[in-house]
Amino acid sequence: MRRLPTGLAGALLSVLALTLTATACGGPPHAASAPPADGASAPPDRVEPLAGPPRPELPVTVRSADGRELTVRRAERVVPLSGSLSEIVFTLGLGDRVVARDVTATFEQAAELPVVTRGHDVSAESVLSLRPDLVIAESGTGPAEAMDQIRAAGTPVLVVEAATGLDDVGPRIEAVAGALGVPSAGRELTRRTEERIAAVTESAPREGTKPRVAFLYLRGSASVYLIGGRDSGATSLIEAAGAVDAGAESGLEKDFTAITSEALVKAAPDALLVMAKGLESVGGVDGLVKIPGVAQTPAGMDRRIVSVEDGVLLNYGPRTDQVLTSVVEQLYGGGEA
Repeated sequence: MRRLPTGLAGALLSVLALTLTATACGGPPHAASAPPADGASAPPDRVEPLAGPPRPELPVTVRSADGRELTVRRAERVVPLSGSLSEIVFTLGLGDRVVARDVTATFEQAAELPVVTRGHDVSAESVLSLRPDLVIAESGTGPAEAMDQIRAAGTPVLVVEAATGLDDVGPRIEAVAGALGVPSAGRELTRRTEERIAAVTESAPREGTKPRVAFLYLRGSASVYLIGGRDSGATSLIEAAGAVDAGAESGLEKDFTAITSEALVKAAPDALLVMAKGLESVGGVDGLVKIPGVAQTPAGMDRRIVSVEDGVLLNYGPRTDQVLTSVVEQLYGGGEA
């Protein structure tokens, strides 16, 4: 299974399911990201580590999300297999121990690390060649054969539940921190992240009618145009921004549904939330409004588009407050992405 080339890769089961469709249609493009709305701040390309790197206290025995119990004896060479997990390790202050990255880890501190994926699938040979003490994966990481090969070599593999909303931020951070032997740093980072998210949430406008926001997954080169429903992973982010998830509210129960004029009319979004590369892949806002049904929505008529970098939009990790800030600024700032 191919994962999206973003920080939500492996973190969101719903979006992972999408990539099967995208692969069959030719896969996601490698276009440059679209710029943010005027006045909106895109999430920075760097993570912000905690002050003072913690010292791991090992060995520790922890339970993985796949039900396995594993003992981590060393954490000198760590391989996180998603951009989101890499962000957590670096933000905990242990980035100097990371020896490789997944293709979805695009932030500055990880940029020079070797990539241990082919396309978006894990290469067991590449991982094992780096002699890791610990591999950190997500419940959607694959292929299964590669993960089994890594375990068979005797390398501890921690599996962390994929993120589907804001409530997953703390548990994911603390699961990674626990396996690295720095539980207190995990609690500190969780507290910092949740406080920042809460501050942005409280600052979002709450007066008047809530805007209706539809999350669209777009891959123009593969002719993949989908609207997110209740299980897309975007609902809690949209609600934290003081808005209503138009797809979920219109009755779309699945993660994603093919865009039709009827579905868009029923959702009646005031704004559209998209990934930056997806927007670029359809030719920007001008191309987006040419997709059947989009121009007939309030969002299409007003060209009210909220665009966030693929690598952080649905990570639900240490930079989620920055994502939420960008969504709020674009949604209420009146500009287009």
